Amino acid sequence: MASFIDDILGKLFPKKSAPMNVKENFSQSEGEKDMVANWMESEEGLATLKLINKNYHFKKSGITGSPEVHILNSPYANGFAVSFESPLDEKTFSHLFFAFGRRMLDLGYHRVSLDRKMEEIQENVRTTEKQYFKPPLSSTDFSQKIDQMFGNVSIEKVNINDKPSFLKVLVTVYSDHLYQNAKPFDQFIDDLFQTYP
Repeated sequence: MASFIDDILGKLFPKKSAPMNVKENFSQSEGEKDMVANWMESEEGLATLKLINKNYHFKKSGITGSPEVHILNSPYANGFAVSFESPLDEKTFSHLFFAFGRRMLDLGYHRVSLDRKMEEIQENVRTTEKQYFKPPLSSTDFSQKIDQMFGNVSIEKVNINDKPSFLKVLVTVYSDHLYQNAKPFDQFIDDLFQTYP
């Protein structure tokens, strides 16, 4: 009898299903890569990258610009986040995400993954696109300490309910004795924005 009542109650008041949590790899087409490369060299692309660089340095001095840049500091990870604000639009935001990835390739890193994660958080759906980069280790002489360059780099673009929210660039250093000390984060910023002073 109890199972019959449980069955009826279960139909009347179904248990809430587990929150959505999906992760998938994706890739850029050659056309999309070309579009990002062209944007980086365009007047709009150059102006956007210069603005982010300027606002990063402003924020370090205590001045907030638009779009706002947030400084992320800890002993083993440093980075910055860019809020989705004017003058950025959805297209520019997407180009900026891939432009930072393109710069990592230019600096000699290799991309380990490009994935998208969709997760339900309370009543919202958060979509995180992430590029993950590691320094090249294939030609390393293992009799000496490994050059970690700046460390590992992750670049994330976060949307909440299909609306852009922020971009984050985070550099995590290896603290292992097998690695040389990482290059300074300030140099990473200079190199990332090297052609956009």
